Amino acid sequence: MPMYLLTKRFCSTSCSRSYSSNSKKSSLLARLQGRPPSKKALILGVGKPLVGKTPRTAPDGTLQSGFDWGAYLDKETSLAASVSCFRHAPLCVQWDDIAVGMKLEVANTNAVLPSKVYWIVSVIQLAGYKALLRYEGFEHDSSHDFWCSLATGDLNSIGWCAMSSKLLVPPQDVQLKIPDWKEYLMKKLVGAHTLPVDFYIKLAESSKCNFKPGMRVEVVDPRHISRTRVAVVDQVIGGRLRLLYEDLSDAPPNTVVDFWCHMRSPLLHPIGWSSRVGHAVKVPGKIQSYFLDSPPIHTILTVFMEGGFFEVGMKMEAIDPLNLGNICVATIHKILLDGYLMVGIDGAEPVNDADHFCYHASSHAILPTGFCEKNNIPLTVPRGYDPDTFVWEDYLQEKQAVCAPARLFNTDYFGHGFSPNMKLEAVDLIEPRLVCVATVRRYVGRLLLIHFDGWEDEFDQWVDHQSADIYPVGWCELSGYSLQAPPSPGGPGKTGVGNNIQIRCAVFVLIFCVIAFICL
Repeated sequence: MPMYLLTKRFCSTSCSRSYSSNSKKSSLLARLQGRPPSKKALILGVGKPLVGKTPRTAPDGTLQSGFDWGAYLDKETSLAASVSCFRHAPLCVQWDDIAVGMKLEVANTNAVLPSKVYWIVSVIQLAGYKALLRYEGFEHDSSHDFWCSLATGDLNSIGWCAMSSKLLVPPQDVQLKIPDWKEYLMKKLVGAHTLPVDFYIKLAESSKCNFKPGMRVEVVDPRHISRTRVAVVDQVIGGRLRLLYEDLSDAPPNTVVDFWCHMRSPLLHPIGWSSRVGHAVKVPGKIQSYFLDSPPIHTILTVFMEGGFFEVGMKMEAIDPLNLGNICVATIHKILLDGYLMVGIDGAEPVNDADHFCYHASSHAILPTGFCEKNNIPLTVPRGYDPDTFVWEDYLQEKQAVCAPARLFNTDYFGHGFSPNMKLEAVDLIEPRLVCVATVRRYVGRLLLIHFDGWEDEFDQWVDHQSADIYPVGWCELSGYSLQAPPSPGGPGKTGVGNNIQIRCAVFVLIFCVIAFICL
């Protein structure tokens, strides 16, 4: 059975699914199909197998990149999405209690004393879990402002120093002539808000994960995305799971053995799920003990059956599971139980339906025909069709097919807090072990177009606003996960000043050589 690379649908690489270069990202599922690490992954130095996690380290055991979100936000003059936008993030529900202007007690680094002392700060700006702080007394002087994570335990509620017998000492560089600091602070603190008393208790509670190393699950097969395979939980970091596939005796030598996903990923299922819904599954040789340590995965997915349901052969538009930056013409190939569908991208040439992908009927990755045209999104059409002249009515007539009725799609949308240019941390779905600095490029209803900072637009990906693959600024620091910083200007991923200078120098040398040759 051949491995399914980007070129599998076309006669050459140049005719690949998105008509792009080899460097274009496909998705997390493409990585499952046995390819070596992508160019992006190799550049970022994560091509090696992952090992144990320690605090403030990357999944591969190296120290975190030390990326400075505060300096980056100041340089980009960008806002960051609020923690309350990410319903799977720790403290999401409690984040409405956090606001600009609240007062906190923090270590005073602007004091020359032999012992550690503290002072009161005001929150000037919020960016995910990060807060820009200013010591009281500096008033409108921002020269000593600093960024700090609200979720690392370094910040305390007002009154903590008094209860802990810690000293409050004003910064030495305060220029204001304040004769009575006690009276000054009393005026500042009257009516002020501070961290809730149970803030860190709630943080610990909301960070709990039911998955433990050794538990077994069903997840997408690395050889056939149309079936699942048993995997065992190897690591749990901030709700993200490293899964090791079991019984890969039938797989080629270069097949990956691990897979990263969030515990709320739609790709993750309990043992027995495939058999229950009618999904293909590769059963390992030894299964007698698998049901004993399978984690409880409680996912409630609602399907409204009134007025009919999806049928085999119906056409739709769907996010391409092998290239999450594309929305393509798609067809339903099989109806499973519990509202699941097997969907294939038109124009593919699968062997034994090996690249059909399972979506639930409530998924926001499947869309009614005309969605792209309505929202000014390029529709990726089957090979042999011109996207500029493609018309759904003509295509349906040619294929003697019908489109899935719009009423069958999940259109619930109650708004969200994302807006264009907001910063966040996002999983690179071709190398799902990577969490990268990213920006919301645009949104269409529930869907967000995520752009990876420092990389070309062809690496963008569409995700639902409730996707567990996007996180607030500061999530990696909170969870002890490595955050991949944008590549430096002129480095891989985009053409920068450095590359331009090299190109110009090369052209100049070439012209000089030509002139010298003519003169001879």
